[in-house]
Amino acid sequence: MTGLRIAYVINSLEGGGAALPVPDVIGVMARAGAQVRLFALSRRDGRAAAALDAAGIDYRVSDAGKADHFAAARWLHRELRAFGPNIIWTSLTQATVIGQIMGVMLRTPVISWQHNAFLKPANRRLLRLTHRLSKLWIADSRSVAALTHETLGIDPADIMVWPLFHADPQAPAAPFDRDDGLFRFGSLGRLHPNKGYDILVEALAHVASHAPHIATKVQVVIGGEGAERERLSSLAATHGVTNLMLAGYQDTPRTFLAGLDGYLQPSRAEGLCISAHEAMQAGLPVIVSRVGEMHHSVLPGETGLVVEPDDAGALADAIIHLASHPAHARAMGRAARAHIQSEFSATRFETAGQAVMARLINWHLPGAPGLHLRKNPATN
Repeated sequence: MTGLRIAYVINSLEGGGAALPVPDVIGVMARAGAQVRLFALSRRDGRAAAALDAAGIDYRVSDAGKADHFAAARWLHRELRAFGPNIIWTSLTQATVIGQIMGVMLRTPVISWQHNAFLKPANRRLLRLTHRLSKLWIADSRSVAALTHETLGIDPADIMVWPLFHADPQAPAAPFDRDDGLFRFGSLGRLHPNKGYDILVEALAHVASHAPHIATKVQVVIGGEGAERERLSSLAATHGVTNLMLAGYQDTPRTFLAGLDGYLQPSRAEGLCISAHEAMQAGLPVIVSRVGEMHHSVLPGETGLVVEPDDAGALADAIIHLASHPAHARAMGRAARAHIQSEFSATRFETAGQAVMARLINWHLPGAPGLHLRKNPATN
């Protein structure tokens, strides 16, 4: 064992959020010799718990509500005193700020994930004030690392990149064996303004008015829940869009993706965007907006198409192109699967994670510069 005792703090057990890659991350930490316990500041819908249970993750969940920060902080303080970590590892703004406070109170260094540098203005101001309370920042992609430096003013030497996705060669590929004349697009994500689904509605209206013969072949289904459901339904009705379905949260995203012909991610803000990478893993041609890491992962014209965010006309043109050329779309999907399995292999994921852990272990060695770790109370 390395002597590292990591308290991994996340906002919640909400399905589809930052909790889902946690088992893979903790697996790397454990293989590096660390003891890890996960702390969720609230349960919310609790959908991430099944993956944690299946992986045998040691975790605790607060009864605090989503916005009850003080109750969550009090609970976390009690839990951390009992666990006695020598590193606090945080994810997302609420967990990071509360974790930073705990770090000061318990004299324990804090390491923080950054998943999306397109922060709400209040969160951006807050993290600019507190960013020095985290001794190291872990970006989920190269683009987020650059934005973290730019928006939060963090020294690049204090940022490491650990992409939060690795491809599974055994993941099912879309069969493309239907003969019904339809082209099915899908998207996975919260119904939130950042996902740009209102722009997708406008794009579908554009397709209907400019290429009605294509519109009759196109179906679009969004797998996800969120506060934007009613607004999106109303917007679709206003524009006369009838080929969009809001299918709700998807418990089995691989099954969802395997039933599609193409994938859409018209987001205004993203980090890595795991769903778009899962779609390429499933052998789907993707249409993504030029935000976050997505447009770096897509080879335009070869594995998918890239459009500017908030450009409904360009998104409509991309939809028309794929739906009009299904054979080309299938070839792009095959290329996307091969590309993503090469660029995001399990070996690369492990190597990036072990580099982060090596830095922490080196800090933990007697006399090493950098972090001053608390002794593990269990070894006193």
